[in-house]
Amino acid sequence: MQFVKTRFNYLFNSTKGLILVAIAMIGLVTATWGMLSGPMAEMGVRDWLVKTLGMDLLQAEREGRIVILYHAIAMAVVAIETYIITSLLPMKPFFKMVINLLITAGYILTMIFGLGFAYFGHNWAFHGLYITGLSLIFFAGVLLCVALWPWDKEYGMPSSSALPRGGRELLPSRTGRGAGREGDYATFKGVNLERLAFFATAVTTVISALFGAVPGAYFGNGFEVFLAENIIRYPEKSVMEYSVIGHLHIMLALIAIMLTLIIGRWLDFKGIWQKIAMPLMILGTIVLNLGVWGVVTPLEPVAHMIIYVGATPSMLAALFLLIWSWNKLIRDGTAHLAKPSLGQKLAALVRDPLKFGPTWQMLFMNFTTSGIGIFMAVRLDEIFRVWPAREERIELTGHWHALSAIIATIILFYYGDMLGLKGKIRQLYGWSIIVFSDIALAAVTVFEMKRLFISEAEQQPLVNGLMLALDFGLGMLMVLLAVVLVWRLVDLFKPKGRWTEEQGQELSQEVVK
Repeated sequence: MQFVKTRFNYLFNSTKGLILVAIAMIGLVTATWGMLSGPMAEMGVRDWLVKTLGMDLLQAEREGRIVILYHAIAMAVVAIETYIITSLLPMKPFFKMVINLLITAGYILTMIFGLGFAYFGHNWAFHGLYITGLSLIFFAGVLLCVALWPWDKEYGMPSSSALPRGGRELLPSRTGRGAGREGDYATFKGVNLERLAFFATAVTTVISALFGAVPGAYFGNGFEVFLAENIIRYPEKSVMEYSVIGHLHIMLALIAIMLTLIIGRWLDFKGIWQKIAMPLMILGTIVLNLGVWGVVTPLEPVAHMIIYVGATPSMLAALFLLIWSWNKLIRDGTAHLAKPSLGQKLAALVRDPLKFGPTWQMLFMNFTTSGIGIFMAVRLDEIFRVWPAREERIELTGHWHALSAIIATIILFYYGDMLGLKGKIRQLYGWSIIVFSDIALAAVTVFEMKRLFISEAEQQPLVNGLMLALDFGLGMLMVLLAVVLVWRLVDLFKPKGRWTEEQGQELSQEVVK
């Protein structure tokens, strides 16, 4: 009994344990439901899986199943980000405990009973528990907003007048920063703008969740489920359809914005770049949400222009994080050299793949998702609406899935560093994620845009090669994740495994706070 109790306490009462459980569940669902994909169907794997697990896959219900599957995975990702936030940012212990408890129960209920309802017969009690899980996650989000209240003096920056002359004192521990000067971070009238950015993102995420919940409440009352990519060319769309499309876009964008803030906090983003980036991130987040919400109002004709205006400051803030991060990596790696050469600077930049990886993926994202999305929006009528609808649908689904994959890889970088991976293992883990994910993302990007440079009659050899590259990249990523999860599982069975050290370290950190 003690064996189970101690491990349960680690898995559900420590940040590393909670993240491990969520990653394991996402990995299990992704590996299992990935076998239902087209390539797996061609090899007969899909039929075998459906028969073995007893899945009920009525074709007319495909859209509903996919929506629930996406929510099941997305809620676990939101839970992981929440665990990281409650770990990185100072807040009252009560809020940390309750938020983690609610969101853990919420995503587990959502995932288990949502997939049970969608794929294994329609037990409506399961659907009720699925909705209960989503409700718990929403309430956890509301509590997170309360816990992050940036005008709480306990977590604000000290005023410069309170510092002795010279301003060389370290930040107080209540700010959550390990070291640095008060003037190194963005503030406004004593308010920590980084915390305000987290708060703004959390609040708009909660509101945007309601933005999707409203049409969801009308299912079965004249409103039917649909996939956004299937109605993109409809000349007229209902308010509910616009709401669902807006919810899809804004929630994925907010997950990415929150992750950018997390990476900045993790890397201790500071200095002039941080002071410029935080106001831009706050402004961009608010304007972006106003634009998306405006899609279902009379402002709809200009809503997309508002969205572009909001996206620009957010993307600039991420760019400034990249510039600062790469400068810091080069500076730290060449500190022992008087006049480092270009080669030495590049070597210093890529020396630690777990610190280099997140910002590299942000840069690579501009060539695989952001840049493609902007190009598509600008030349929509001239190029993409001339293509067959199937090609535009491929581009849309590829765009959303590529952004989701990049978010997943950045989380894996953070988790690897959190585990304290070192030496060759750290190098192998980090570079495997970068190389394999970028192979897959590059293949998807070329596949999406192939009609720009090749005709349908000549495309098959290219498509075959791209599918091989995509399957190889994603497959190797899943193998890497499986190796990590098996390693962690084996460690859990050891009486004095790594998990005991991690639990002890977290307890000691809580005492310090």
